[in-house]
Formats: sequence, C-alpha cells, structure tokens
Amino acid sequence: MRELIQLFAQIALLRRGPQDLPASTLLLALTVSAYLGVNLVVSSVLPPVKSWPAQVLVDTLFTLAWYVALLKLAGRSERILQTATAVFGLQGLLSPLLIASDWLMLRLGEDALWQVPVACAGLLLIIWLVAASSQIVKAALEWSSPASVVLVILQIFTGRLLVLALFPPVKA
Repeated sequence: MRELIQLFAQIALLRRGPQDLPASTLLLALTVSAYLGVNLVVSSVLPPVKSWPAQVLVDTLFTLAWYVALLKLAGRSERILQTATAVFGLQGLLSPLLIASDWLMLRLGEDALWQVPVACAGLLLIIWLVAASSQIVKAALEWSSPASVVLVILQIFTGRLLVLALFPPVKA
C-alpha cells in the first residue's frame, strides 16, 4: 500500500505515469473507494457546501465516465484501468488540499487581507492538478501536451457545470 501511495505521489510530481500502474479492476475499485473516502473524511471536517456528499459522488461518476468514454473514442480501451486509477490516485492525494482551499475561499474570500493569498493558493493547486492530469492523459492517448491540457480543462469545466446544474447554489 505504501508503495502505491508513493507511486501516486510520483505521478503527482510528474515523475511517473499511468503506464507504471498495474492494469487491475480491483486496484481501480480500491483507488476510487479511497478517493471517495478521502473526500468524505476531509469534507466532513471542512464542509464546503451543504450537498457535498452527493456532489462528490456525481463528480466521481462523471470523472470515471469521462475517461472511459475518452479512451474508448480514442481507440485506447486497453488503457482505461491504468489511466482511471492514475487519475483517481492523483485526485485522492490532492483532494485534501483542494477541499481546504475551497473551504478557505468560502470562509475568507471576502476578507481583504486573505483574499489574494487564498485565491493564489487555490489557483496554484488547480494548475498543479491540470499539469499532473494532463501528463496522465498525454501518456494514455499519446497526444501532444497542449491537447492533453485542453482535454483536462474541458473535463474539469464540464464536471463543474454538471454539478452546478444538478446542485444549484442556494441564495442566502
């Protein structure tokens, strides 16, 4: 287990890729479960919004469907297990930081002193997520870096739109 977490950390640091993971349905299921577990634990401590459990589940299902569809459309079905495992492993590592950043934005976003540092930290985390995820996509599809970055940004944007459509923000 420790070696697997270290491998996900190496993927997050752009030193390894999905090809370094075994193609295993069990590993994918365990990684998705761990991703959900990390999100549920961290979000229960720092709840970003009221309907966060359902949003995490929708986001997880969408992400899995996105990469399955993407790889099938690109004719790379044999890479689905490794790619999805790498994506969820990466997101599982970065989720605590991303959730904490969202929580801080909600709590300190209007405070003039903290607004810029918190926003910059959140932006850096998103850039890191896009960079590492695009490396995974690039390795899986054997496409160029710009195309991989665009696909990852499109996946994040589409996922957020889906969550917003299903869970519109509540006006206070």
